[in-house]
Amino acid sequence: MDKYNNMSFDDFPLYYEIKGTKGPYILMLHGILSSRVQWQANIDAISVFGQPVVVELFGHGRSPTPDNAAFYKPEAYCSEFERIRKEIGADKWFVVGNSLGGALTLRYSLTYPERVIAQAFTNSSSALADQNMSKKMQWLADKVGKDGIRAFKTLPLNPANSKMLPPDIKTALLEDLKLITDRGLAYTVLYTAMNSSVREIISENKVPTLLVAGIRETRFLTLRDYAEQHMPFLKIVNLDGGHGVNITAAESFNQALLEFFLTNFQQD
Repeated sequence: MDKYNNMSFDDFPLYYEIKGTKGPYILMLHGILSSRVQWQANIDAISVFGQPVVVELFGHGRSPTPDNAAFYKPEAYCSEFERIRKEIGADKWFVVGNSLGGALTLRYSLTYPERVIAQAFTNSSSALADQNMSKKMQWLADKVGKDGIRAFKTLPLNPANSKMLPPDIKTALLEDLKLITDRGLAYTVLYTAMNSSVREIISENKVPTLLVAGIRETRFLTLRDYAEQHMPFLKIVNLDGGHGVNITAAESFNQALLEFFLTNFQQD
C-alpha cells in the first residue's frame, strides 16, 4: 500500500460531494458507465440517517482522467478513499457500492475493516468474478482499447439500452455519459475491472455486510449464492430489480439499507 500512499492524488483527486447535514458519513460509489446520478433515487432517503459522500470513478463524471494507469488499480482507489475519509474528518463510516463500485468498496472494507462501520453492495459480477468471467472481461478490455466508449454501444451496461430506468434518471445518466473519456473508460476496464475480483478473499471479511440483490439479473444469482456460502457477516436481501436495483427498486432498496445501517449503527 505504501507506493499508493505516495502517489500524487493532490493532482488527481477523485470528485466527491457530501449530501445531508448530520449523522455518520456514508461513502457511495457507482459502477462503470455511471456517475453520481446512480444514487439520485436514494440520496434524500439516506440523508435522513447520515451524510452520503458521493464519489465518481476516474474518467467518469467530474473526476479527472490520469494518464498513469496506477491510479486505476483497486489498491490505489482504496488509498484515495482513505484520503477522502481523513479529509472530511470521519473516524469511521458506512460504505455502499454499486456494480464495479461494489468491488472497490468491498476491497476497501477488506483492507481497512477498522474504518468501516458496515457496508452494502448491489449486483457486482466484477467483485465475485471467477476465471471464466475474467476471460470475458479481457475480451471487453481489448474491445474498449480499440473502440473506446463505442464498445459499449450494444451492451446492457449502457444506460441507453435500459428499459427499466425511470426517464428522468436515464436522461441524467445519458448526459453524464458524455463526460466519460475513452482513455478513462479503457483504463477502468483494463486496470480496475480486470483486477477487481475479491472472490478469493471474501472469507476474510470482518465487517457487517448487506448484499441487495436484483433478482431480475439472473446471471448474477450464481455469484450471489457463492457470496452467501463464502462470506461471513453477510446478509442478503433479494429485490425485484435488475443490475441497478437501487434505482429500479429504489423504495425497497432505501428501506433495506436504512434498516441495516440503523441496526449496525446502534451496535457500534
